[in-house]
Amino acid sequence: MARIAVSRGWTVHGTLRSGEAPEGVVEHRLDVTDFTALSALSDAAGPLDALINNAGIIGPERQSPLDMDFDGFLQTLTVNTLAPLAVAQALLPNLRQGASPRIVSISSQMAWMGYRKADRIAYRASKVALNKVMQGLATMLEPEGIPVALIDPGWVRTDMGGAMADRDTGDVAAEILATTETLTMQSTGAFLSSAGTPRPF
Repeated sequence: MARIAVSRGWTVHGTLRSGEAPEGVVEHRLDVTDFTALSALSDAAGPLDALINNAGIIGPERQSPLDMDFDGFLQTLTVNTLAPLAVAQALLPNLRQGASPRIVSISSQMAWMGYRKADRIAYRASKVALNKVMQGLATMLEPEGIPVALIDPGWVRTDMGGAMADRDTGDVAAEILATTETLTMQSTGAFLSSAGTPRPF
């Protein structure tokens, strides 16, 4: 997403724990679970037009309802649910200074409550909780005209998704950026595909 956004002329701020940001990205060293560091990020970032919460983990090896690594479950909730809310709260002053602010958080098809799968339950639960938290944020920010949406990217060929996944990272990244760029209040609080079409929670 960062590379494509830079190629489209966006000024991109990227947070990362290690490694190097793509060329053209304004780099900020940050672990999203270090909530005390978020005020420094806000101070450094300046006005923002969009926030895309994309950090996430799949969770612990043991995450069955019958055999749960509870410390790992807590870490999964911290990264996938609490951190996106903390980042959004910290960067609200920056977004309020933006020309057309919006917030997008990357959720998952595994959050869908319409089926009863029990594998990867810590991950699934963290994304269900993310959906609800961001839906609530959308409600609170509606009077300010700041849309907030969740995006289901599908099964993507990332380190998390694996080589057998059916969606290309570049295609999905381009769709997410286009959906973010065109997000309006009509879709605030919604769960969307990466292409911007509504999908059920």
